[in-house]
Amino acid sequence: LYIRLKVTGTSFSELRRTNPKLLIISNHASHLDATSIAAAIPRRYWLDLYIAAAKDYFFSNPLFTFFSKHCLGAIPIDRKDRRGEAINLIIKLLHDLPRIWLIIFPEGTRSKDGKIQEFKRGISIFSERTQTPILFIYIEGNADLWPKGKLLPKPGKLNIHVGPVHPPGDIQTVYAAYREWVLTINPEAFQEDQKKELQNENSDPEFES
Repeated sequence: LYIRLKVTGTSFSELRRTNPKLLIISNHASHLDATSIAAAIPRRYWLDLYIAAAKDYFFSNPLFTFFSKHCLGAIPIDRKDRRGEAINLIIKLLHDLPRIWLIIFPEGTRSKDGKIQEFKRGISIFSERTQTPILFIYIEGNADLWPKGKLLPKPGKLNIHVGPVHPPGDIQTVYAAYREWVLTINPEAFQEDQKKELQNENSDPEFES
């Protein structure tokens, strides 16, 4: 196969049994990320799977729009929207649907160098307002196979690490827990200054997706 997936960690069948609603967060360095996470999840769960996807890319033309809506279950996120429409829509879905697994990339955009960036606060808004727990996923190899700026991906293997479920919490707590877990897998996943010092109480970045 062109892109080979290896999935390790927590069983999705066990997660399905114990968590009808989840915010699935992951590092984001490639256009492979959303589809690779979806591919790692058993197809029998796809009807309840949604992806918060950038409107300017995944809905940029009729072909992408059809694929994103009908194959990925993508929710269009306008990264220039300052009225909070995307936030309100996602909160409503998390409240109203009996089952929903929502994939979201809390860095807000793809990393330019493959290193994990600080999280936007949207993930905590969603989790705390709806009391939805957060599943940690780390994708290893995404920046190597299709880095930002390249037209097409290279063949190779992606490792999908499925981690712990974290309770709803503020963005600093969620980011610190995610960082601690990822560093057990890849000690080079973060910039050196991020590894030395995480806490920055004066920073309150706006949500992007």
